This record gives sequence, structure tokens and C-alpha cells, in this order.
Amino acid sequence: MRILKLWDADMKIKGAILMDQGRDVRAFSLVEVLVSVGILGFMMIALFSAFGFGFASIATTREDLRATQILMQKVEAIRLCTWKQLASCPTSFQDTYDPTSGTNESSGIVYGGTLDTAGVATNLPAGYQNSVRLITVGVTWTNYTGKNKIVHTRQLQTLSARYGIQNYVYGTTNQ
Repeated sequence: MRILKLWDADMKIKGAILMDQGRDVRAFSLVEVLVSVGILGFMMIALFSAFGFGFASIATTREDLRATQILMQKVEAIRLCTWKQLASCPTSFQDTYDPTSGTNESSGIVYGGTLDTAGVATNLPAGYQNSVRLITVGVTWTNYTGKNKIVHTRQLQTLSARYGIQNYVYGTTNQ
């Protein structure tokens, strides 16, 4: 180890510097530490943003799947109605869904729906139009992203014939 001179020929005072000739320099500079902390911070923000996006995507997919289940439930119930019962079906319904609640709780997202059984199937020949009805079921729900309101809508259409599947279930052909 050697000590450098504290002053030079001009009598300017220098700080004492201890130098070990046999040892490598193994420390990081302040700039290197700050850059690495900045990169690490940026990576953590990106990671947590990806987690947030992933959870929001899963929630939206779950809501969309629940809407599809409601649509299929209503359409399957309509398919078993007789021709006379189609005229007296309710035109609106409401259902809720909260994946974190118990089975009998009514909290969570509210799905409002409409049911139209008076539609006419215009893509059929004229001879069949009085014996087939166009059934339209729609579901609407609202969720919020922060304070932004997002309204979602799904719709499903099917046909119901006067002498369709309900006659096989109930064994009648005159209704």
C-alpha cells in the first residue's frame, strides 16, 4: 500500500488517497446503481400492470360467459313451450351473478334481459311463416372500469315451430 503525496510542487493541497496495488476495484458507481434501480422499478411496474390487465380480462370473460349461459338457459326453456305458451312468455327478466358470493345471495352484476317471441321468420317460404316464430333473447349488463361505465349486450335468435320439439315432449299436436 502506498500513500500519495498530499501536495504537489505548486503547494496545492490534495486529499490522501490510499491505493492497494494488488486489489481490483469491485464496487459499483452511483450512476450504475441508479440505472439498475430504475430498470428494476420499470420492470416491476410492467409486471403489476400485466397482472392487473390479466385479472380484468378474466373478469370480463367470466361476465361474458355468464351472459351466454343466461341466453342459452332462456332459449332452452322457450324451446319447450307450446305454441300457445309462446304468446304469454314474460318479455323481460333479470338475473344476478357474483362469483365470490354464496349460492342464495343476490349481489354482483345484474343482467337484464328481453324476450321477443312475436318475430316473424322472413327467410322462410310464405307457407311456413305462419307456423314458425323468430325468438330473440337479449341480455345487457353494466360494469365499471374505475369511474367509466361500460355497457355490454349479447343477443341470441332461434326459431320455434308450431309442431316442433314441444309436441314430442308433451305428446300433443293441436296446441
